[in-house]
Amino acid sequence: MDQGQGFFEPLDVAAYPRFSGLPTFMRLPHVADPAQLDIALIGVPWDAGVTNRPGARHGPREIRNQSSLMRRVNHQTRVCPYELARIADLGDVSVNPCDMDETMDRVVDFYTAVRKAGALPLSAGGDHMVTLPILRGLFDGTPLGLVHFDAHSDTTDSYFGGTKLTHGTPFRRAIEEGLLDPARMIQVGIRGSMFDLHDLDFARDAGVRIMFIEEAFELGTAGVVAEIRKVVGDAPCYLTFDIDCLDPAFAPGTGTPEIGGFTTAQAQQMLRGLRGLNLMGGDVVEVAPPFDPGGVTALVGATMMFEILCLMAEAVGTRKGRV
Repeated sequence: MDQGQGFFEPLDVAAYPRFSGLPTFMRLPHVADPAQLDIALIGVPWDAGVTNRPGARHGPREIRNQSSLMRRVNHQTRVCPYELARIADLGDVSVNPCDMDETMDRVVDFYTAVRKAGALPLSAGGDHMVTLPILRGLFDGTPLGLVHFDAHSDTTDSYFGGTKLTHGTPFRRAIEEGLLDPARMIQVGIRGSMFDLHDLDFARDAGVRIMFIEEAFELGTAGVVAEIRKVVGDAPCYLTFDIDCLDPAFAPGTGTPEIGGFTTAQAQQMLRGLRGLNLMGGDVVEVAPPFDPGGVTALVGATMMFEILCLMAEAVGTRKGRV
């Protein structure tokens, strides 16, 4: 299928070298109207929710740059997302780096419009706080399941004397607001020292399936995939990928790195194992380019975004009878 049949294609590298042209996600066209799309690639360049090292506000731009290295077809799954769905770069949410409340409202409005237009969002953050207003915008009255790759549970109640909105709190707020069904949530790769023994009590008591990195290694990637499918089931779900689920040897450019994480190959295997999930959206967050001048972390972010794009495009293609 080609653009003449209503589908958008990346620039032809035979005609346009990867270092040329405007930097868009996957070298796709920039489209302003989400109603033209099945999947909208979106940047949320905002990191005012970080509790440690800022810099993820620069993630979307650098992920766009590195995504020029993505080709058309997933070599393992054989999926060409551009043959299954109308996909383009919808641009960035207009954020206010000095005002959290205003930015949250802007993100909610942006993603509400995307949902009402019938497009599914795949986003690049930004810190993990951005997932909360994304979920608010996607909410249609039915809580979503969640596949959550991360080193941290992000279900803390507050930081620094009562601050409720940080990149360590989004999924607690999302559960409290009824945006997510905790019985259909799984967090994979959790590790690192904790503030105290009760850090994860809220998530556990709510029914969230927490998989520490040690269990993930014992199960292997196939076992992790099987557990994700068991927890999430066939109902609509969202996939969020915090780059710090990976060991910092593979992704050093992030705000809160934790050693002992997944390799990039393990992450790809787990994502590829999720084919067929009823995905309603996804994101890759916490890529902080200032801490990785070589761009490796942003390349990893772009690659994981492509893997998720293949999953989402295949889901769209199945729904629309294109597979």
